[in-house]
Amino acid sequence: MLNGCTPLPPHAIGRYYNHGFYQGAALPQLLSDAARAYATCTALIHGEHRLTYRELNRRVERMAAGLTLRGIRCGDRVILQLPNVPEFVITAYALMRAGALPVFAPISHRAREIAHLAHITEAAAYIGPGLHHGFDHAKMAAEISDDHPRLRRAFTLDGPEGTQTGFATAPSGCLFFPLGSVDAPSDRDRTYHPNDVAFFLPSSRTAGSPKLIPRTHNDFAYQTRAAADLINLGPQDVYLAALPAESNLTLGAPGILGALAAGATVVLIDTPDPADAFPTIEAEKVTVTSLLPAVAQLWLDTPLNGQYDLSSLRLIQIGSAPVPSELAARIQPAFDCRLQQVYGTAEGLLCLTRLTDTDDVIHHTQGRPLSPGDEIRITNAHGTDQPTGTPGQLWMRGPYTLRGYYKAPDHNTHAFTPDGFFKTGHTARLTEDGNLLIEAHTDAADSSLPEPANPPTEPPHQPARPRLDP
Repeated sequence: MLNGCTPLPPHAIGRYYNHGFYQGAALPQLLSDAARAYATCTALIHGEHRLTYRELNRRVERMAAGLTLRGIRCGDRVILQLPNVPEFVITAYALMRAGALPVFAPISHRAREIAHLAHITEAAAYIGPGLHHGFDHAKMAAEISDDHPRLRRAFTLDGPEGTQTGFATAPSGCLFFPLGSVDAPSDRDRTYHPNDVAFFLPSSRTAGSPKLIPRTHNDFAYQTRAAADLINLGPQDVYLAALPAESNLTLGAPGILGALAAGATVVLIDTPDPADAFPTIEAEKVTVTSLLPAVAQLWLDTPLNGQYDLSSLRLIQIGSAPVPSELAARIQPAFDCRLQQVYGTAEGLLCLTRLTDTDDVIHHTQGRPLSPGDEIRITNAHGTDQPTGTPGQLWMRGPYTLRGYYKAPDHNTHAFTPDGFFKTGHTARLTEDGNLLIEAHTDAADSSLPEPANPPTEPPHQPARPRLDP
């Protein structure tokens, strides 16, 4: 494990292996496996740009070798801030294949947030779009490197002026390369430890500067596989990535990585606006997509008037926030497809409604935990479990939930219990049949109450699934 990360206890890892949750495969290996199984099938689409699985995997291999030639070393942290373009997917896999760790950053982040990520991770490089929607990301990276001398390289989609065929040096000494030039003959396969950190996700649930969430190969591979199995995602499907690709929902619930591991096609679009999404759904025969409640409302408020054929859609996932029941009830008849509510955090735990659930469950709850290994506690202010149906603080633990934020020991003492439960900062309750209802949200951990002065040595638990980790 990387210094600054809180590893799972060995006994928990052993149990997760014993129950089949962990299978010991690293994320780049899953792409390589898919490339062998679905070589000539379409893996990635963005506008007129199409890549087969074989082509995608080959691009990843060559970029990984190119990154190594340009000084990216095993264990380096690299800030990855790209929009929904094929280079996002290629670069994320290539960094992992090279042994580096992507630090995902929303495209909306500016100098303050990126400088914070560079500081806390001691990032060795930045990868961004150059100019995007009028903002100069390359200039931002150059300015940040003045104060963060470890950030010695930047790779941009279009490159600073004059770097289309080579590299440029910023006044700070940071070397700039066009991302398209990062290419070299692929080297030998790397050996991965599946319990090592694969990448970092920023948390949106902590106040102040974003905390970083280390996700391992084992835990994210399990999350994406289990979420894909839950909706029967396979080679027959086309997944539309309309929301930002670095979000947990779009990346891995099952999202882009889950779709590619299952042999499905991933379609990337720049925005979820109906003007972009509806013609893409029709043209590419999209079957599954993920939306926020506000975007779903926008889709419903856009008259189709017979202009677009959206009949290929079989499932719309809605996550990030609970869906108002009135909105949920309109989605299925409007788009003639199933709805899946998804409650999730980048820290871990996905609760999802099932395809076989009744409309009442789908419209009014956030579903049940993804994994039999997920444990939920609903507690009062003193950490004592509440009876079923009584609201309380939502705590969670499981095979894909972190045990600590990266380099945040003081924060972690309040955000986690000694036995590894994460305090989400959400108020929730469980129904008699085990479905979760989120009732309120506050910033996780920052608003969590400290442990009671004299906590019980072994508080009674009411997990929503069988406990696997004592």
